[in-house]
Amino acid sequence: MKRLKNDNLRAFFYLLPALIIIVMFQFYPIIKSFLMGFYTDFDYLTNSVYEVGIDNFVHVSEDISFHKAIINTCVYAFIATPLGIIIALIFALILNSNIKFKKLFTNVFFLPFVTSTTAVAVVFRWMLNKDFGIVNAFLDMLGMGKISWLMDPNMTIPILVVLSIWKGLGYKIIIFLASLQNIDSRYNMAGRIDGASKFQRICHITIPILKPTILFLTTISLIESFKLFDEIYVLYGKKSGPLESGLTIVYYIFDKFYSHWEFSIASAAAFILFLIILIFTILQFIITKRKEE
Repeated sequence: MKRLKNDNLRAFFYLLPALIIIVMFQFYPIIKSFLMGFYTDFDYLTNSVYEVGIDNFVHVSEDISFHKAIINTCVYAFIATPLGIIIALIFALILNSNIKFKKLFTNVFFLPFVTSTTAVAVVFRWMLNKDFGIVNAFLDMLGMGKISWLMDPNMTIPILVVLSIWKGLGYKIIIFLASLQNIDSRYNMAGRIDGASKFQRICHITIPILKPTILFLTTISLIESFKLFDEIYVLYGKKSGPLESGLTIVYYIFDKFYSHWEFSIASAAAFILFLIILIFTILQFIITKRKEE
C-alpha cells in the first residue's frame, strides 16, 4: 500500500508541469471569459469591475451580426463535415486496395494537413484572383468568362468548404486507413462467399465496422468547423468576406475584441461558442458509450 501511494505521488509530480500548463492556458481562460461576460462596467487597464449583469449575453443573443455568424458557421459546418468524411472514406478505400504507389499517394494527401493554414489560404487567394489567378486562366482557356470568386458573397461558403476539405483530407484518410487495416479479412471473405458485391460489402460490412471512426471524425470535424477563422482572415484580407458572407462565430469574437474593444461582449460570445463545442463533445461521449454497451 505504501509503495502504491509513493507511485501515485511520483506520477502526480511527473504530470504536474502539464497540469499547470493546462490550467493556465485552458481552464483559466475559460473561467475568465465566462466571468468577463458579466462585466457591464469595468476598467480593463486596472482590472477593476464596477458593475456586473447579463446585459452582454442579452446583447449577443439579440445581435443580428451574431445571428448571421451562427448561420454561416452552421451552414459551413454541416456541409464541410459530411462531404469531407465521405471523400476521405472513398480515397481511403481506394488506397487500402492493392494499387501502385500507395505510400506516395498517402504522403501527397497528407501534405496539406501539415502545411500552415495561412500558407494554404494565401495560395487559394492567389489561385482565385480574378485577373491573374490560375483558376480563371483555366476557365479562359475553355472560352469561359472570368469569375470574381472572392467578391461574390454566394461563393464564400463553397470556397471555404473546398479549402477545408482539401486541407483536412489527409488526416481523415490516415485515420480511416488505420481503421480499415484493423478489419478482419474474414468478414469480407464471408461476404464474398455469400455472393455480396464489393459495393454491398462496403455498405453492409466495412461502413458498420467503421461507425466509431466515423463518429470520432464527425465530432472532431464539427468542432474544428466551429473554430473557423484563419482561412477567412487571410483569404479575404483581414475582412469577413463580401457582405459578411464569411462572418463566423470566431471572427465575430475577434472583431469585437480587437477592432471594437468590446471585451465583455467578445467574452460572452466566446463562452457561448465554448458551450456549443462542449455540447458536441458530450454528445460524442454519450453516443460512444452507448455503442460500447
